[in-house]
Amino acid sequence: MINFQYTRATDVADAIRLLAAYPEAKFIAGGTNLIDLMKYGIERPTRLIDISRLPLNTIEEVPSGGIKIGALVPNSDLAYHPLVQQHYPLISSSILAGASEQLRNMASTGGNLLQRTRCLYFYDVTTPCNKRTPGSGCSAINGINRGNGILGMSELCIATHPSDFCVALAALRAKIHVSGPAGNRIIPIEDFHRLPGDKPEHDNNLERGEIITAIELPESKFTKHYTYLKIRDRLSYAFALVSAAVALEMDGDRITDARIALGGVAHKPWRVLEAEASLHGQKGDEATFARAAALLLSGARAYAHNGFKIELASRTAIRALKQATNGTPQDQSSKKII
Repeated sequence: MINFQYTRATDVADAIRLLAAYPEAKFIAGGTNLIDLMKYGIERPTRLIDISRLPLNTIEEVPSGGIKIGALVPNSDLAYHPLVQQHYPLISSSILAGASEQLRNMASTGGNLLQRTRCLYFYDVTTPCNKRTPGSGCSAINGINRGNGILGMSELCIATHPSDFCVALAALRAKIHVSGPAGNRIIPIEDFHRLPGDKPEHDNNLERGEIITAIELPESKFTKHYTYLKIRDRLSYAFALVSAAVALEMDGDRITDARIALGGVAHKPWRVLEAEASLHGQKGDEATFARAAALLLSGARAYAHNGFKIELASRTAIRALKQATNGTPQDQSSKKII
């Protein structure tokens, strides 16, 4: 039994104040990840600060032409919102590829960004894990590491980030709005999540006491040539072995703009700007896609059980680029790969 106190925040300023007053507290919204972490004994907050009633649950257009998504918008509402389906179908597709309908009904968009890794050893409190207990060691490096990372890893951690939604956000260059004791700031999505480096216990670059208030998406032109392709062990409720979010702008058979991000391979959604640049002005053919995939996976490292991920990631990226080029995005209802 984990004993904790419960407090409900009245507004964003109150939430920030409460977290400052109770350093061992945790924010809770949908709770779809935090409750699991508490059940496994990974998180032991002395107090839960309920932010689920804060006025952060709207989706609205912004003057720049993009949209602003409140941090407490449920994933289901976001996936089916008319503005998202019309202008950001990649976002909708990525959400529908993840979790289950029940979880999507509860999970919040802000909470999705803060998901912690599903590494087997992170969840097994009887084993060393630098992410869970800094300095204790990484059991995955010499253990069962089939689902672990192949890019951007360090000698302290080879865990991967589990979110599908965040991979699409990375491809679309989202901005994360946060508030904290020092005021408000905006963090580009590429700077929000971290590689493990020498501090794998830090998943992101939020400062102490900060809260996510919104996600901003810039105006999008990727409404036809896009896809979110997720490869997993089973079709129902499984995290990605490898996933790819691709958004292209085409002029005839040539690519004029390209975004591609991989999931399931690193401690954060994985983008390589050189790979995207290699697609610009090129015909959408096998050779072009293979070059981009090779650049994406440059420096990939296999461990004892996950070497297959390198080839799988290459094939996934190439298939996703084909889907996007042809304007035939992955169907998340049947999940049959086309």
